[in-house]
Amino acid sequence: MSENRAFPLPQTIAEAIDLQIRLRERVREEPLDTDCLRLVAGTDVSFERFGSEAWAGIVVLRMEDMQVVDEVAVRTVVRFPYVPGLLSFRESPPLLEAWEQLRTKPDVVLCDAHGRAHPRRFGMACHFGLLVDTPTIGCAKSLLCGEVETMSPMGDWLPIHDGNELIGAALCTQPHARPVYVSIGHRVDLPSAIEVVRRCVRKHRIPEPLRLAHELVTRARKAPL
Repeated sequence: MSENRAFPLPQTIAEAIDLQIRLRERVREEPLDTDCLRLVAGTDVSFERFGSEAWAGIVVLRMEDMQVVDEVAVRTVVRFPYVPGLLSFRESPPLLEAWEQLRTKPDVVLCDAHGRAHPRRFGMACHFGLLVDTPTIGCAKSLLCGEVETMSPMGDWLPIHDGNELIGAALCTQPHARPVYVSIGHRVDLPSAIEVVRRCVRKHRIPEPLRLAHELVTRARKAPL
């Protein structure tokens, strides 16, 4: 499957916004049997600062012990400009290239991005989830929209509301650390998403799949041509 066959790349910002609004209707929110999950993946994308190149990485780990079973990093050219709120059109094509090279596909994917916690309720985790038709969770380091009350102790979470709408959860993964912001991407509900992220946390604020995906992409960027 190619990104262009799935969703044609928009030519204008207006087209991209319209496509997000239409595609969000395809997102499925449903419980995930977290006890049956064997493999989890983390994704990350890094961009050339003043150029058009991108490095995308996906790491697949065993849920039981967070050991890596597969990983892929690709270098590619970006075909969509940087526009806040439209990053999925910039990040999804490189990630899809990496996904198609994986030998072992995961049961669930963590994206270093938002899902429903997005102004149009269609962040990168939703976009990528639809592309690969796999349960997908957004786990971001900062809040894009909505509000959270005072943070709760480690392991606890507080809802993210945008007006009266529940769009995600602020989850405290380590003592005295800022929360991560969890939201559904595709084929998962919020309680399941929170549980998966909790199970992927070890010594760091960032869940292991995302932390290792970031390390993979960093190595790929530094590798000689």
